[in-house]
Parts: sequence; structure tokens; C-alpha cells
Amino acid sequence: MSQDESKSAPDGPHPTPLLDQLEGGKWPSFVTGLKRLRDTQGAQYAPMMNDLLGQLEHSYENRAGYWKGGTVSVFGYGGGVIPRFSEVAAKFPASKEFHTLRVQPPAGFHYDTATLRKLCDIWERHGSGLIAFHGQSGDIMFQGCTTENVQKAFDELNEIGFDLGGAGPALRTSMSCVGHARCEMSCYDEARAHRSVINEFLDEMHRPALPYKFKFKFSGCGNDCVNAIHRADFAVIGTWRDDMKVNQDEVRKYVAKAGRKYTIDTVIAMCPTRALSLNDDDTLSVDNKSCVRCMHCINVMNKALSPGDDRGASILVGGKRSLKVGDLMGTMLVPFMKLDTDEDFDRLVALARRMIDFFAENALEHERIGETMDRIGLPSFLEALEIEPDPNMVLHPRTSSYVRTDDFTEESEKYFERKARENGLDVAAE
Repeated sequence: MSQDESKSAPDGPHPTPLLDQLEGGKWPSFVTGLKRLRDTQGAQYAPMMNDLLGQLEHSYENRAGYWKGGTVSVFGYGGGVIPRFSEVAAKFPASKEFHTLRVQPPAGFHYDTATLRKLCDIWERHGSGLIAFHGQSGDIMFQGCTTENVQKAFDELNEIGFDLGGAGPALRTSMSCVGHARCEMSCYDEARAHRSVINEFLDEMHRPALPYKFKFKFSGCGNDCVNAIHRADFAVIGTWRDDMKVNQDEVRKYVAKAGRKYTIDTVIAMCPTRALSLNDDDTLSVDNKSCVRCMHCINVMNKALSPGDDRGASILVGGKRSLKVGDLMGTMLVPFMKLDTDEDFDRLVALARRMIDFFAENALEHERIGETMDRIGLPSFLEALEIEPDPNMVLHPRTSSYVRTDDFTEESEKYFERKARENGLDVAAE
């Protein structure tokens, strides 16, 4: 340890000239929040926040991080706590331990104010007072706790009905949008799907035993407000399989107010599959077979357009940030699944179980399921999960040199006709 690092902490606040610069922009800075906690008179966590700011300034000065991991947990759990021990503890003793508790949120992030106050009170008693709503896995992030207080904080959180989420090579907490409770775009019960899956796999969350992390996320429509498609190993995205609903009177009102040019520029021309056209009488025509449910036109003309009535969800697998291979968006595995009845939700949980079991048995160490799928190939992956191949799984079929356009179109039409008959739809009308 260097002589500089062995100096005792100053009596007052640590000087933070570099961090101070982060408060100079037009956006709120996390530094301001840390200083507010540091300057809270009489708070037991004030010294911890002061030394945290000092260590962060030290890191900025030397362009190096000074946190190391370790092992911290609560009784009966193998995950849920992210350990952080300082490598410059002698210089900043009050923040020598700064662990994070990952706490499961309610599905859809629905809280009442009494619950929020209880959460804050617990963390002020046992932690730093620093809370993040929410992490990328959906967790409530209680940041800054000593090893001694981790169990105390968890016990009080557990008493008011909250549980730790996932950390390490485990199933992560999960995330769902606000959903049908407040959003007219919702296509299924996101909160129920979220709860059904997480309750089924709670052991995989508390006792890490997977090759690497696995995330579920639930979005009620293609707007994907919880970033499921590119951040979740198993993304459940609300959709519909009948025609988009069009209120032509509202279309005319929109065109009359916004103008034809604006409507064409911001709605018609922005459709990624050119499925929309504006008629001479200011009504809207929709080529529903070409519609990919991107939600743009519905978002812009939300009174005139809305999702169809035959609603359900698409399931995409393998979204993630860079790891062994680059960033991946989710691959469409189930184009449409009804989520109305108990049996529907049982099928969703059963598919999730097959996915988790396959991942646990076949993935390499430190490999996400999207990388497993990339390594073994989609046909083998589908066969292992007992999923029938579907034309919707093919990315850009008409630009692939390995697929003859005429043959693909003919075979895909046969497939869609067969699926329509199975679902009791009028094939001629389709």
C-alpha cells in the first residue's frame, strides 16, 4: 500500500474537483445526489457517502477502479447480493464495504407510496440511502451496505413482502411493462405472465446453477418498453394476428388537423413494409399481411388506429449485449401464442422450463443462450425444444442467396394456410 493510500480521511468533505465538473451540464448529475446524501445531517450513512465520493474522485484522478468482488450472501440464498470491497480501504475506511442488494420489484412496477416509504426507511437504517429504480434486470438496486448489515436489511425487506432477485450465473429477476393496467396498447396480461414464470423458477434465481445469466422480460406490445427484444434471453412481446383496427372518422380528423403532407411524411412513408396508403378521400388502407406490428402508425394516430382483437404474444430468444459474439436481437421462436386461459399460461411456463433446462445442460460456461443457439444452429435448437420450424423465423428470406424466392413464397403460403385452418380462420378471407 502506498503512503498516499494510508493517509487518514479528512475531517470534512473530501475535495472532489473532477466530480464537480459532472454537475456543470444541463442534465441532473448523480454526483449531486451523492453529495446530498453525504450532507444529510445526523444520518449514519453520511460518512460512507463522503468516503465513496472520495474514492470515486481518486479513481478519476488515477483512471483506475478500486473495487473487488468477494462473497456476501444471506441465509439460504446463493445470489441476490453483489459484493464490493474497496482496495483503498485505508484511505476511505467508511466505504470499505459497499455491497448492493438486488430486490425483486412487483410485476409492472406498481407501488403505493406507503411501500416506497418503507423501502426507503429500511435502507436508511441499514444502508447508504442510495437506491436505483431499476436495474437492467428489473431489480430495485439498494446500493451501499456493509457486510454486517446485509442480513439485517434483507430480514426487514422480507418482512414487508420483498425478496432478493438474481445475481451471478443464475436466472435474473425479470421485468414487465406497466401493461394492461394503464396502457391501451397491451395485448396480454403481462403481470400474470411475469409472476407465473418467476414463481416457477424461484430456485434458479436464489441458487445460481446455470452456465451464465438468463433473463425474462415481458412487453405488452411492439413498443417494447422494457427493452426485451435486445436485452432478454426470453422476450415475450405482445402482438395480434387479425387485422389492425382502423377508425376512418378519426383518420379523417387527423388528416384534417395535421395535413395530408404531414400524414404521408410521418405515418405512411415511415411504415417499414409499406403496408399503409392514404386514399383520396383521406381514409387509410392497410395491407395487413405486410404489417409487422412495429406500432409506429398506432403511436402517431392513437385515436384512429389500435391493435386487433385476436391478441397474444410473440416469443423471441437470444437478445443480449456483446459477449462471446456481438450484440444480438432476439430470434423469433414462437410467432404467436394466445395468453388468455390458465392452459395458455401453463404452456408458456412449460416452454420456459424446456428452455432453462436445455440452457443448463448444453450451454458452455459464460455463454448466453443466444450464443448457444448461434453455436449449434437454429435447426438443432428447434429440434431440442420441440418447436416446429416456421417461415417467420427466416430473416430476410427474399434476400438470401440460399432460398429460391418462388419456392419459399409457395411453401410459406401453404404453411400459413395450414395454420389458419388449425386456428379456425377463414382461409379465403385471409
